Amino acid sequence: MPRYALRIEYHGQPFSGWQRQENAPSVQATIEAALAKFVRDAPLVTGAGRTDSGVHARGQVAHVDLDREWDTYRLSQAINQHLRPHPIAITAVARVDDEWHARFSALNRTYLYRILSRRSPAAIDAGLVWQVRQRMDEGAMQLGANRMLGKHDFTTFRSTACQAASPVKTLDRLDVERVGEEIHLHVSARSFLHNQVRSFAGTLERVGAGAWSVDDVTRALEARDRKECGTVAPACGLYMMSVGYEQDPFANLTEGPRPTYTKRG
Repeated sequence: MPRYALRIEYHGQPFSGWQRQENAPSVQATIEAALAKFVRDAPLVTGAGRTDSGVHARGQVAHVDLDREWDTYRLSQAINQHLRPHPIAITAVARVDDEWHARFSALNRTYLYRILSRRSPAAIDAGLVWQVRQRMDEGAMQLGANRMLGKHDFTTFRSTACQAASPVKTLDRLDVERVGEEIHLHVSARSFLHNQVRSFAGTLERVGAGAWSVDDVTRALEARDRKECGTVAPACGLYMMSVGYEQDPFANLTEGPRPTYTKRG
């Protein structure tokens, strides 16, 4: 059975998360239902990572095995047609080897967390950012972020419901960037614990607001105690941006058929 990689964008608000659930809408199940409308033997879709309820994605990756060969552009359009009106889009499809796996072949995952720092309410971006009313000191936030880089026991920044075998992870990137009225956190690692990025965001918000010192971040990290974590930031500000592989399956894709023009006169 030919295997296809899917790059997926979605607005997380209507969903209980990526993973299929019995009594709640999920992104995974919605894509599988769309495929079942035109593919025999309703295929299973395997994602590169789970996103929580309300978390968005611009670059989630999944794979699916189908019963026949498809033109990749036509396959993406067919899935998108049957996804309507759900806020999910397949932005690219690529044919991959049978051994390629969206989750197990991944080398890293990158997330973005958006914090809107202003007093007036978010109108256009409501539900897409975490709004705080005080101005953030992004320089202090970066100093706090630097304390968490590298390999650590991240028990403090791990949900009590986390099912990972070990709290030890290696954080490759945690960059703080000001973009106008927003603070963006860019976070990369091979894998993450449950609620880890949102825990980082809530803790660094405390530093940016002046409620925590940079040393308080180190203290919380070394405590290995969930009760020492700052506020867990809401899901609405979190985006799964990309998944890294040894060879990007979507690197050489085009946007599909180009329009043709007839010369007149």
